[in-house]
Amino acid sequence: MTRVRFVRLAVAGASAALLLTVACRPVEESSPRFGKDVEGAAKTTVALFAVAPPPFSEGIFPCSECHFPTDKVNRTPHAVEFHDDIVLHHDEKNRWCLDCHDAVNRDKLHLADGRLIDFTESYLLCGQCHGPTLRNWKAGEHGKRTGSWSGAKQYLLCANCHSPHSPRFKPLKPRQPPLRQEAIR
Repeated sequence: MTRVRFVRLAVAGASAALLLTVACRPVEESSPRFGKDVEGAAKTTVALFAVAPPPFSEGIFPCSECHFPTDKVNRTPHAVEFHDDIVLHHDEKNRWCLDCHDAVNRDKLHLADGRLIDFTESYLLCGQCHGPTLRNWKAGEHGKRTGSWSGAKQYLLCANCHSPHSPRFKPLKPRQPPLRQEAIR
């Protein structure tokens, strides 16, 4: 073997080793495709998603502007005077405000196991009862998300489309039919 052939063979082998090294390295995404895992307080894994801001009504959030941690809280279901514009049509026989809203930290929601979550994680709260819908939302079959197909995405929360207090869509009024050609003059 000549010296030139030996050098070419060594360069080709080094190139192949370099290609194998690069090809076998795990893919690192700047934004997770299906969220990233975070250790929660209860040592359970929670997936976080980039979501749009919750659709709060004007002047309603943060709740702590009116509700203070030292307030005495009546934990029995009852009508709330200030929020009389909210009518609960969401399993109202079995649910009420403090099933989702935290009684002490009013700027948070809480899960059935007591973990506090931000309003931007409200999909976790909805997913406790609507698991198949949450799975479909994560996969992009339910709800709306924007962004890149294979890159960063932003998910709309359940509350962006459904009122959390009355999630069924209201019937739409049909629009007037278009004018017939004969009626246009």
